[in-house]
Amino acid sequence: MKIGHVGLNVTNLEQSLAFYTDIFELETIRESYEKGKKFAFLGHNRNVALTLWEQSKTEFSKSHSGLHHLAFETDSIDTIKTIEQKLVKMGVKMIYEGITAHEEGSNSGGIFFLDPDGIRLEIYAPLDRESRDHRYTEGPACGFF
Repeated sequence: MKIGHVGLNVTNLEQSLAFYTDIFELETIRESYEKGKKFAFLGHNRNVALTLWEQSKTEFSKSHSGLHHLAFETDSIDTIKTIEQKLVKMGVKMIYEGITAHEEGSNSGGIFFLDPDGIRLEIYAPLDRESRDHRYTEGPACGFF
């Protein structure tokens, strides 16, 4: 088996749809704005990767069981740096400043930030030797928080 798609509950479909299509360059495959049934299916080449369901009243809470974070992989540190600059300009809450290795000596790392509903997101890529600085000691960057 493989993961088919990830579904997220959101408080405002329009706001989340704009965020995910802009940052992750996802296309809207299907959407509904029917009262009480607002949703959007996002992906690439008609393949759904992420679904957004407007059915939450409050921000994401890490104190409840469920999603820990959602990670996206890219093949380039340069892509991550470009997206990070865009996020900062947009005023998105960054969890850490700069690219962070997953753990000491790790071959991968990325940026960590929050979506409009406070859902923890990550964009990561393989790291070169100069990028392996692990500045955070409270645990792996995508682990405990």
